Amino acid sequence: MRSAEDAGYIRNITAGELSVCGGSDSFLQSAMWGAFKSRFGWISRVFLVDWADAGGRSLLVLSRRLTPGLSMAYVPWGPELPAGFSLAEGQETRLLTELAQKLRQFLPRDTAFIRFDPPWYREEGVGGIAPRLGPPLKRAAADIQPPDTVILDLKPSREEILAAMKPKWRYNTGLAEKRGVQVSRPDLGGLDVFYRLLTKTAQRDGIAVHSLEYYRSLFEVCRDAAGDKPAPELRLYTAEHDGDALSAVVVLCRGSRAVYLYGASADIKRNLMASYALQWQAIRDAKASGCEIYDLFGIPPNDDPSHPMAGLYRFKTGFGGTIIHRSGSWDYPCKPLLRAFFNTAEGLRKKARDRRKKNGN
Repeated sequence: MRSAEDAGYIRNITAGELSVCGGSDSFLQSAMWGAFKSRFGWISRVFLVDWADAGGRSLLVLSRRLTPGLSMAYVPWGPELPAGFSLAEGQETRLLTELAQKLRQFLPRDTAFIRFDPPWYREEGVGGIAPRLGPPLKRAAADIQPPDTVILDLKPSREEILAAMKPKWRYNTGLAEKRGVQVSRPDLGGLDVFYRLLTKTAQRDGIAVHSLEYYRSLFEVCRDAAGDKPAPELRLYTAEHDGDALSAVVVLCRGSRAVYLYGASADIKRNLMASYALQWQAIRDAKASGCEIYDLFGIPPNDDPSHPMAGLYRFKTGFGGTIIHRSGSWDYPCKPLLRAFFNTAEGLRKKARDRRKKNGN
């Protein structure tokens, strides 16, 4: 464990190839994710970070132009620290500041800030809130990745996983099957059905969605990255009843972790509980594939009924598991005035999005 008096956490940083991210812990730090985001306006940069006393790890940094003369850099769920690296509690800010300062030389000169979504978390009820960060880092007005989520442990038996759900959730998973809901896994072949349901969900809940090409590209990049270790596998499940498409989910399986990325549902036959059946099928398949974790990937920070996504909290936490909290998005300002201007605009956009979600339009 390094103390505050140590010279630094990082020995050296060198530029690397995207392929070296193939063994990352998180899909957001993977070669696959870098290749995917490069299709949609981001520039993927990879670095080899030589951590003092602990060896090296890859680091994926995404950059994009915000306006003429203004760019940002983004580190999704990074840095990943090497085995044996022990970070003292309260030293997260110091480590991220040192990393940002060393990264600046590799980034465009018009980079206004470097945004981090640190991977470190606290379990709810164990260790309190997420790790505290502070100056010179500044809290972003809007998070890019969801700081709060529910993690299911897939190592127990299927019966134990089912028993850990709330009683109504156990009942609903069986109810859908009894009422004739058919769950299938069409993968890329079901993308049009998924996107049709997704646009309906967006209209109903007041959320933004990407283009159809965005989701198609994600399937294509995952397929082409099959040689990565661990290899990603993107799965699309749909639920139908008497020819009506009722619900769809997209789940990414990679190594020991499965992540529920996207979900969509129709406005009809909601009493058939198709979404419960889909999640249960995806959970069982992830366990059968050797995954040990099922990440429901994003909930509100607490059970606040006034939150615009309060229903999402209730739905996801009903499957059991552990609630975890990350720190969210934090910026290292390279150009403080430009960063402050962008942050204000970003905050206004977030308030507008939240109003649309709450109003459902």
